[in-house]
Amino acid sequence: MGRLGKRKEMANHLNKVFFILTLTFLFLDVSAQIIHRHPRPPRFPLPMIDIFHHNGNDGEAYNNFFKLPKGWHGPENNRFPFHPPGLFGNGVNNNDEGDDKEGEENSRKEKKGDLNIRWKGGWELINEESGVSAMHINLLPTNKILVIDAKVYRVSRLKLPEGAKCIPFRDEAANADREDCWAHAMEYDIFTNEVRPLRIGEGDPWCSSGGLSPDGTLVSTGGFFDGAKSIRHFGGPACTTGECQFREYNNLLKEERWYGTQQILANGQFIVVGGRRAFSYEFVPREEGKASEKPYFFPFLYETSDLDENNLYPFVHMIPDGNLFIFSNNRSLLLNPTTNKVLRTFPVLPGGSRNYPASGMSVLLPIDLNAAAANASKPIKAEVLMCGGNTPDAFDLAEKKKIFLPALKDCNRMVITDPKPFWDKEEMPSGRVMGDALLLPNGQVLMINGAQEGTAAWWDADKPNYTPVLYSPENPKGERFRQLESTNIARMYHSTSAVLPTGKIWVAGSNTHNTYKANDRFPTETRVEAFSPPYLDPIYARFRPRIHEEETLKEFTYGQVFKIQFSVKDSPFAEAYLDDVKVTMYYPPFTTHGIAMGQRLVVLRKHSMRLTQPILGIYRIRVDAPPSGAVAPPGYYMLSVVYRGVPSAAMWVRIKEL
Repeated sequence: MGRLGKRKEMANHLNKVFFILTLTFLFLDVSAQIIHRHPRPPRFPLPMIDIFHHNGNDGEAYNNFFKLPKGWHGPENNRFPFHPPGLFGNGVNNNDEGDDKEGEENSRKEKKGDLNIRWKGGWELINEESGVSAMHINLLPTNKILVIDAKVYRVSRLKLPEGAKCIPFRDEAANADREDCWAHAMEYDIFTNEVRPLRIGEGDPWCSSGGLSPDGTLVSTGGFFDGAKSIRHFGGPACTTGECQFREYNNLLKEERWYGTQQILANGQFIVVGGRRAFSYEFVPREEGKASEKPYFFPFLYETSDLDENNLYPFVHMIPDGNLFIFSNNRSLLLNPTTNKVLRTFPVLPGGSRNYPASGMSVLLPIDLNAAAANASKPIKAEVLMCGGNTPDAFDLAEKKKIFLPALKDCNRMVITDPKPFWDKEEMPSGRVMGDALLLPNGQVLMINGAQEGTAAWWDADKPNYTPVLYSPENPKGERFRQLESTNIARMYHSTSAVLPTGKIWVAGSNTHNTYKANDRFPTETRVEAFSPPYLDPIYARFRPRIHEEETLKEFTYGQVFKIQFSVKDSPFAEAYLDDVKVTMYYPPFTTHGIAMGQRLVVLRKHSMRLTQPILGIYRIRVDAPPSGAVAPPGYYMLSVVYRGVPSAAMWVRIKEL
């Protein structure tokens, strides 16, 4: 062997010795710290080191042993391998100014981007007989879903509790007085999947509206016949027993609100817009049991009504300046709810009708406060998405001739805040009416439920759309839609869905008849499913952050800087960086008839992020609370930490009123 060969052999030998000694010192130092701080060592494994760089899950390389995160190596600190920084640091302290400098070092380095998850999701049947078909729903901060159906059927599959007072009614067909002892509402526990029957004793809530108030009370307005002017309250501070019941008040609204839309405003008050032959809007008093003062005539609703109406359940979105984007049929405008002035009108959306009974979908895309901070001289961007629906005459053909026209396939986006807004069109994989468009915690949109032919109303649709579609608004045009795993349960008229804190989607309802029917082509559905979107692929579980709730604020005020502590595993020694993390807040909507009232997702502005406990993968991120009620109305939200497109389970937080 030559002199050069001997040198290479000696170098390889020394490298191996150095590798073994480094591992030994690291193990001894970590063990010493554990023993020093814990009389009995905690039961957690030291991270494995993958020196072959292979990650079989997403095709990306692990960082190898000699490319450790900053703070673990380098002559500038002389800490490696003896004193890994922050290994056993304390929990979050919102006053810890030390996060700023070190956190900025972590910012915007080695961005990896969102994971390319190809899983199509999965379905599970979580309740085979809930008893009440879910026409209207709202997730509450108690982790219960309030489910409301119509009373007009006078039947369900869930009896009122023993001892509850039945509801007397007149059976006109039989010319007899009868009693209704069925539950037409229930409280659904999302963790146990158990239900609690609820009594609605006053006006019929059929095709009503609702929303979650700042104190956590569900406020529901309008309905049918004796319920058209009703206001109902459920839960909140007034419920002290744990066994909440409805608090109902008839004739408090000035106009009948059947198929009206309710929207929370920047000050926490509700506005109710429209309804059948109600060409007006009015404000719901904050004080429970108090009557509305007056209606405000709104000619726009009259102008957008046609022979089939197609202006019911108008889409209402509050944009970040506090004004209301209102869409009816194929037209839209911007209304100032304080001055009651129309500020501007927008281009007509061609192709068909979008509101009930044509019943398309609409969503206000996520409000990104990081982008807003980078463009502080411009208004905070507000962009709407409008998809599906049918032609203006589709309802008449379905109702009278049972001719079911194909649903529209187009999806249209418009930046409301642009000086010259316009509709930008693209196409979905399939047409859809009566579908739900839900904002997911990672900023994607899930389109689910509905039909591919016909319109809303009893017996007026065909060809269920069993296949959810995932829409990624940040992708280039032409790469935004992706079809997911199909269900085998038809979710047609009067179906609903909700985003859960777990990240799953709660799916229920569907009743295309004027009563409950078990034996029919489209039977009345009281089964409940859960759908897991692609980000819940078990293969990517190690990328899913976990919020440390005990170390994170749950209540804050507008503009307050606060910190969130979370952990994420990723790969051994692969540090997460700020650009791959975002924090979102989701307002849980009142969902019915393909409209999610009040739904919004806010992406919080982030400042810095610090790796506080490297071995455990624990981070602390500093973010700003929303700046105003126009950006995020006061009340309860689900807060999620999202890493590379994978969201954590959500934590309930509350923005306190000023």
